[in-house]
Amino acid sequence: MASPVGEDNWVDYVDHQLREATDLEARVRVIESFNDAVSAEPGSIKVWMAYCEYFWSLYNDCQPVSDAGWSPEEQEVGRSIFTIDAALNLWQRGYEAVQYRLSDSNELWDRWISLEMELLRRTVTEAGVRRITQLFRNRLTVPHATWDRTSQMFSTFLSEYNRQAYESEMEQITRSAKNAKRLYALRDPFETKLSLAVKSGDTAAVRAEMLEYIDWEIKQHKGKRDALDNFKICLGLFSRALTGVLASDDTTWLNFITLVSTSQSDLKAGRARVSANLVPNMLDVLRRAVHHIPWAGPVWARYILAAEEAALTFADVERIKHAATNSPQLDRDGMTGVLDMYSAWCGYLKRTAMNPKASEEAVDVAEVGLSSALEDVKHWGQRKYGENYQGDPDYRLEKILIQFLTEKKEDIEGARAIWDELSQIPLHANSYDFWLNWYLWEMVVFTAHRAKLRSPTPNTQAQGLLVPSLATRVFTRALKVRTLDWPERILQVYLKHCNDYELAETLREAHDTIYKTRKGVEKRREREARQAAEAARQAAAAREQAAPADRSEDVPMTDASGSASPGSKRKREPTPAEDDAANKRPRSETNGDDVKRDREHNTVFLRNLPADATQTKIKQFFRDYGHVNNIDLKKGDDDAVALVEFRHSDDARAALIRDGKPFGDRIIQVTPAIDCTLFVTNYPPDADEEYLRNLFKAHGEIHSIRFPSLKENVKRRFCYLTFRERASAEAALKLDGKALGGRCRLVVKISDPAHKQHRQGAQEEERELHVINIPRTMKEDEVEGHFTKAGKVVSVRIPHLGTAFVVMQTKEEAQEAIKLLDKAMFGQHPIKVEPSMPKGTKKKTATAWGGAEDAESPASTAAESTVSSGGGGGAARDRKVVILGVPDTMNEARVGNLLKPAGEFVKLTLHARHGGAIVEYKDAASAGKAQLVIDGLEVEAGQKLRVGTTEELFQSKGEKKVAGSDPCARPEPEKQRKKPPTAAQLMPPPPSINRPQVLGRSKPKMGMGTGAPGLGVRTNGVALVGPKKSNADFRSLFLGGGNNGGGGEGGGKVEEEKTKENGSKE
Repeated sequence: MASPVGEDNWVDYVDHQLREATDLEARVRVIESFNDAVSAEPGSIKVWMAYCEYFWSLYNDCQPVSDAGWSPEEQEVGRSIFTIDAALNLWQRGYEAVQYRLSDSNELWDRWISLEMELLRRTVTEAGVRRITQLFRNRLTVPHATWDRTSQMFSTFLSEYNRQAYESEMEQITRSAKNAKRLYALRDPFETKLSLAVKSGDTAAVRAEMLEYIDWEIKQHKGKRDALDNFKICLGLFSRALTGVLASDDTTWLNFITLVSTSQSDLKAGRARVSANLVPNMLDVLRRAVHHIPWAGPVWARYILAAEEAALTFADVERIKHAATNSPQLDRDGMTGVLDMYSAWCGYLKRTAMNPKASEEAVDVAEVGLSSALEDVKHWGQRKYGENYQGDPDYRLEKILIQFLTEKKEDIEGARAIWDELSQIPLHANSYDFWLNWYLWEMVVFTAHRAKLRSPTPNTQAQGLLVPSLATRVFTRALKVRTLDWPERILQVYLKHCNDYELAETLREAHDTIYKTRKGVEKRREREARQAAEAARQAAAAREQAAPADRSEDVPMTDASGSASPGSKRKREPTPAEDDAANKRPRSETNGDDVKRDREHNTVFLRNLPADATQTKIKQFFRDYGHVNNIDLKKGDDDAVALVEFRHSDDARAALIRDGKPFGDRIIQVTPAIDCTLFVTNYPPDADEEYLRNLFKAHGEIHSIRFPSLKENVKRRFCYLTFRERASAEAALKLDGKALGGRCRLVVKISDPAHKQHRQGAQEEERELHVINIPRTMKEDEVEGHFTKAGKVVSVRIPHLGTAFVVMQTKEEAQEAIKLLDKAMFGQHPIKVEPSMPKGTKKKTATAWGGAEDAESPASTAAESTVSSGGGGGAARDRKVVILGVPDTMNEARVGNLLKPAGEFVKLTLHARHGGAIVEYKDAASAGKAQLVIDGLEVEAGQKLRVGTTEELFQSKGEKKVAGSDPCARPEPEKQRKKPPTAAQLMPPPPSINRPQVLGRSKPKMGMGTGAPGLGVRTNGVALVGPKKSNADFRSLFLGGGNNGGGGEGGGKVEEEKTKENGSKE
């Protein structure tokens, strides 16, 4: 009869035996069965409890006062076998085996200590009190769930039997048990979750919680602190798992085997932090494992390897192999388990035979055993799959036999015959890896036998050279296979081989073969690309039919109430297709984006890339599949993931052919990135990438977040968030409509340019009004009350002092408001009420800071924005700080947050087109201090702010810093970059101005167009001549609050005033 498997089966098996045990001999056999049970399940509390209870009953039954019905002879013999010492020792063995099962070890302990105390009550002795006291001490230093109850039991025991030592004992226990309580406290959250899962009766939940607990416990074992205790607790947890819900879980058994194996290796290397007697025997662990999971080929393979390492006899190792082949479940999961086990067996035979001390019998056994194993696997596969079975994709057994024949038997032709036989199987013939391995073997043989007189490689005589013609023949055979998965690689190695080793004639023939083969490969790739494109088109059509009709690329921004936000269209700039003026912008100002650019359908994910992957290597990997626009490469500790954007969707579909192909030493995955990107808008104005990642991280792994450029409109507030998985993006759609901060209601949609909707909102419906010159102290509710005269007000927004946007419920009510309230008094201010117009419709004139009056203020332009928080004192020029290096993806709210450490500012004017901002502080001292903080402040990785001049700001076009921008684009070398002309070069020289003489002097006076020596001439605040001031000069200026020159607003006016002053003195 086969041995039982699992604690429940063992208990039932022995229970059946003991019910039939009617004499002493049968009872002894039951004890032997219990010994087998605890050997098979050493950490099972059920088996140990049953064993100890049965032995204790035998001890009681053989006593003279027992009425169990034993004969006097049996009682006499039984008293010599089932002694009190043997019974108590068995209880102690059981407790030591399960004491680190934190949750349930108390079951056995409580029973054992109750029997010990019962014996003490019968006969109180000092030795008995000391024994039980020591048992309690040991127990309380072990972490367990019922520690408090155990401590209470000890307290009661001391009160009854050793009152005089109560305080000292309890004090000692309190000190010594601190570590045990701390260790349990660390694990209490896991124990609680596991207990709740068990009570719920959900087996899947119990498995999940136990697996999570085990993973955490293994990490604790790797740490240096509490190494011994953590190892014991880890073993106790595995005992619970492998006798419970995970008794038949392959992964858990392999984790346990790896833990034991690693610990044994540490012991041999002298770096172990645990004693050898605590580490379980590897053979015992593997024997138990193959009983629980007989279908697991890797476990059988480890069993054979452990037997070899333990120097078991050939008969013992062969017995393990036969046990595996006799298991009806070995091929439960296909041929994988069979191949794993036979690979281990053949490896054992090869190593045994190739040992320098191996006997001829061992060599003969290996030769017969290897061939027999190949036949057994072939018959096994055909029995399971019929004629469709093509063998092991990795041909492991054949490799072992080839090595044996090559190195031990020196039968090169026999080994080559195996290669030839494998090449007839399509599974191998279609794999470039197979042909390269065969080629490498031929080269090894060629090198090893080169010096021999009789070489297995034919000698091509030409100029006395010996060439590897058989290795060359491998390539010519490979290139005849029309279904080869990576012929390009074979062509590459073939040409290199011929260049290195072959004669000119063969090299010429190789060139011919490569040229013709490459033409065929190109046609094949084109055909595959068309097929892939058609398959992708059909899949897209199927998704399109199932997709919701309301999916859009762009939506109007809404407030928390669900209505369109007032001025929402000011938050969104018309796309190039919607704005003719935008189409006329220079390409540099449109960021070089094609109007038809469709990232969402032109991108693929590359996964499992090596950590040293670069963008250049990725571009080379796809060089035959289309133009790569952009590569967003994210590297981890041991791998990398890339999001690759192609120029056309057809290129992206063709790139999917590279799925499963090697990249360095990895086999990568290429998957489409369709429906992985979300269009997200209507989040708080100061939200940055960290805020958005925290908002969406619960739904899956985020690859990147791409913000738009604000060069043309600083009011834009949306982004594109790309997940690694499509399911994560779909799950994140649940956030659509989520209220954020009480005012914004988040908008989340799948980004799909093909379904871009025309924008809608109050502005397009002519319900939004632009109100100018309202009193600066007015609040939104006061404005709303004023406009209710014309109808119902939906919402009011005051972006900055003096201006408001009011949304009426209907177009007619908006027209009525213009009729009633335009030019009417509102708080002693005549207000102007007009329809809100989209950006780009107003006439603008060139604006330069400190220049002439414009039709609009700088803050009103789409590319600039102003945030004001009150007035300031002192000269405006001294209170301003010009900041350079601001990324064009940052709006004024984020810039304002970034500048908070520099102090409170009065006004912030963002110039996104120039990559900078002008910040006004309440006084010159505050501006000077802020300048010191801002200069060098890191705004993004690798980018820092710097303080400059107004001249530098408006000469700069800004640095584009768009998340997800093309990192492959190489920066233009400085020497090739044409330097823009300065303002002084562009402007004509100022006209000379004659002034009347002052005080009768004939000396020329200094007026407009001339300045004090060293200052230089300035026009509109821009220096035309004279030395350029450094940052240190401006620091000195701001910190000192002086007015001695410098570029900035009103610079020209200051020069003029100084000139007048000098002239009056003269």
